[in-house]
Amino acid sequence: MRRVARVAMIALAVLVTVPAYAQLNGSNMLGDTGVGTGTQPAPGWYVAGLYYRYSSDTIIKADGSRLTLDPNQPGRVTFHAIVPMLVFVSHAKILGANYGITFAPSFGNGSLEAPVLGLQQKVSWGAGDLYFLPITLGWHTTHADFNAAFGFFASTGRYRAGADDNIGKGMWSYELSAGTTVFLDSRRSLSVATSAYWETHSKKSGTDITIGDTTLTGVRVGQMLSLEGGLGKSYLQGALSVGVAYYAQWKLTQDDFGIPLPPPISSLLAKHRVYAVGPDVTVPIAARKRLISLVNIRYLWETGARVKTQGSSLIITATFPVPSPKLQ
Repeated sequence: MRRVARVAMIALAVLVTVPAYAQLNGSNMLGDTGVGTGTQPAPGWYVAGLYYRYSSDTIIKADGSRLTLDPNQPGRVTFHAIVPMLVFVSHAKILGANYGITFAPSFGNGSLEAPVLGLQQKVSWGAGDLYFLPITLGWHTTHADFNAAFGFFASTGRYRAGADDNIGKGMWSYELSAGTTVFLDSRRSLSVATSAYWETHSKKSGTDITIGDTTLTGVRVGQMLSLEGGLGKSYLQGALSVGVAYYAQWKLTQDDFGIPLPPPISSLLAKHRVYAVGPDVTVPIAARKRLISLVNIRYLWETGARVKTQGSSLIITATFPVPSPKLQ
């Protein structure tokens, strides 16, 4: 019993070092791709900006029931992010594929409300972690497109273990991905697409903890598998599209707290999962017979969560080709 109590104290100490809205999540921004996710853009330069908002007032336990702290004073977590992006796709081929690169810093803020616990925290805007894709490869065939990539999330965001204003995750994350868009008609206007992302992580910074004669040698988030994609119909030579997007995520390995955790703590920290689905629309913005931008709006509702918040996401992305191409 004494060892169980000590482990419980250690687990609690670790949990409070993690941003309240992160819940030992990985770095992948779920829902940032959807319809056409397996298709690489045409060769050229692109400047883009992404706005992301996630909100939830629900935490789902491992058995599928809702965790209720106080039915009269529900808590809520809200997170906003802005991600500017620079994308380049080369005409040069590697293994028959176009080579590309993506550079994407991030900025975010958030809030946590749990009245029953006396919590009312707001996190001011600050720099988040940097996402960098040094290698993306895209193949194009008559009936399908394919891509593969390696990227990483650099721990550049504001983070200090135990702080209540963290924006970054305090760890490096590494991501391998591959995807495909399959076209269901000869005009390539009806498509179904899926991309898979495998994510691994370094230990979180500053999470070494010593309690008595027990040392916890850092926290490492478990490996994750995410699927994102959608079913869509395009018009105007692909510039306008409407469809349904989805994502799904599973934690493949347990979070590592440096020591084995006995029940009931281990069950509270079980591997999470979540699914989401919602509309996906892309609209072209043109002026003087030139395509200025493609604006994508995606809204997804989560379901089937376990050991995780269950909420909704709004993602708005504006992509600007440089230079703006002429419309035919």
